[in-house]
Amino acid sequence: MNILYVVPYVPDRIRTRPFNLIRGLSRRGHRVCVATLWTTDWERRSLQALATECAQVEAFHLSRTTAAWNCLRALPGATPLQTAYSAEPRLFQRLDSLLGQASGRAAFDIVHVEHLRGAEYGRRIRSRLDRLGQATPVIWDSVDCISLLFRQAAQSSRSWFGRWVTALDLKKTERMEGKLLEEFDRVLVSSSADAQALAALASPSAETGRIAVLPNGVDLEAFAPDPDGEEDENLLVMSGKMSYHANVTMAVHFVREIFPRIRDERPHTRLEIVGKDPTREVRALAHVPGVQVTGSVPDLRPHLSRAAVAVAPLPYAVGIQNKVLEAMACGIPVVASPEAAGGLGARPGVEILLAADPGAFARSVIRLLQNRSERRQMGSAGRNFVETHHDWQHITTDLETMYHELIRSRN
Repeated sequence: MNILYVVPYVPDRIRTRPFNLIRGLSRRGHRVCVATLWTTDWERRSLQALATECAQVEAFHLSRTTAAWNCLRALPGATPLQTAYSAEPRLFQRLDSLLGQASGRAAFDIVHVEHLRGAEYGRRIRSRLDRLGQATPVIWDSVDCISLLFRQAAQSSRSWFGRWVTALDLKKTERMEGKLLEEFDRVLVSSSADAQALAALASPSAETGRIAVLPNGVDLEAFAPDPDGEEDENLLVMSGKMSYHANVTMAVHFVREIFPRIRDERPHTRLEIVGKDPTREVRALAHVPGVQVTGSVPDLRPHLSRAAVAVAPLPYAVGIQNKVLEAMACGIPVVASPEAAGGLGARPGVEILLAADPGAFARSVIRLLQNRSERRQMGSAGRNFVETHHDWQHITTDLETMYHELIRSRN
């Protein structure tokens, strides 16, 4: 198949969903053309690795000034900020050119567009294909239900600015997501909870059967138990992009509300907060005894393999959390909030420990720290779980099958 994959940020090992789907499709013999936007030098450098994983990369710079101006212009209108954020005229023009390169026949067999930030590109592509008289299917991979995330963030985010923005944009986002369900051949999300939340936004005439769950996966070769790793029985690890508002709220909540309870009973316990772009509020946590904030690291795996327990006390979340999958894949037992594990379906007490309040969370962590055999048993069960349910190879096969079905139905 000739696949056009439009994603409004550079796929890499941090933005693991598009990176692994693109890589998987390419390795299965398909020609994948990726159209994307980059903002930071990190993303620009990541384009080199992306180019080795697919046939063609079309990348344009989205400056922070342009993104801010896009959002400012959208404030008085009906377009959500997330949808407006990534509008870049050169990418629109390049997509028009790519779709019109082949006269009389479709340039691509299928188009895959990711995230609410990419939705306007998907709409533009759908419109152009219709004008060209081409029946090429267009998939919108919503990944998560963004309005579901906004409803939670408006109540629970520690950032007043984040609460204000999400509350401001919530109704617009709900209306937009409801409309988009009717505009694409298939809509993908990463969990059944997100599918239900999207379906609830649809108009009575919408075909909610277009919504399909394609879960997130984990690179089981890269993230695997390290037979030579030396576990530090006093070390906890928390991972994630530390500029993301939910992760910031998680880190602050854990250090202030949960970690002191653990240290009261096990005073030698330490915490590593591992992830790029920590905010000032997250960096300040390094002043708390026993807490280290690493910032960006070249490789997350050594930090996971040294830890006795991974913690993910997210107060709000949607979709499937890669931070949980990666720790489980490395054979590290995970203690998580119900919100962090909501999309997984892992068995509590067997493959993961769940705790909803600070006291219960601290007790669950202490329980694992005190019992090495239970840590190993749960780590092994977690690894088996992700091997069965979250292998990118299996997920890519499911996506490929979906592509073929849509192409046949369109033709």
